[in-house]
Amino acid sequence: MFTAYQNLPPNSRVWIYQSDRAFTHKEMEYIAIKAEDFINQWTRHGDDLKGSFTIQYDQFLVLAVDESFNNVSGCSIDSSVRFIQQLQNELQVDFMDKMNVSFKDNSVLQIVKLSEFQRLASEKRITSETIVFNNMVATKEDFENNWEVAASQSWHKRFLI
Repeated sequence: MFTAYQNLPPNSRVWIYQSDRAFTHKEMEYIAIKAEDFINQWTRHGDDLKGSFTIQYDQFLVLAVDESFNNVSGCSIDSSVRFIQQLQNELQVDFMDKMNVSFKDNSVLQIVKLSEFQRLASEKRITSETIVFNNMVATKEDFENNWEVAASQSWHKRFLI
């Protein structure tokens, strides 16, 4: 069952899907309709899940579930992945490439392959102060407080010299 993102508790579980390109305004409207429809039918073994979504920087789709209402299961996670794959095919974007790394370059969002990120770090074009997106955060609270952080405060720090 869909609920407004701001109404989810801080401990809600999140999954961040990073697109390999920015969405158009029309695509964001389409994603919003499809995401709300998906969340309204999203269940765990027949029990409703209370969830929501948000789109950030026209390029990140974040699904969230209030696990204090009902916990997600492997099957419900699988159905959300199928939903993302369907969107991916319909919009001709790639949400699943975990080798894409995102960061801000002078406030401009950049998404590069991990190997390119490593090269930029070795050239000191990415530093400990560079803002990166830690798509591995697991809760709404972490998403809101620890998603956009300095590279020195994220898993990205292993590539800094």
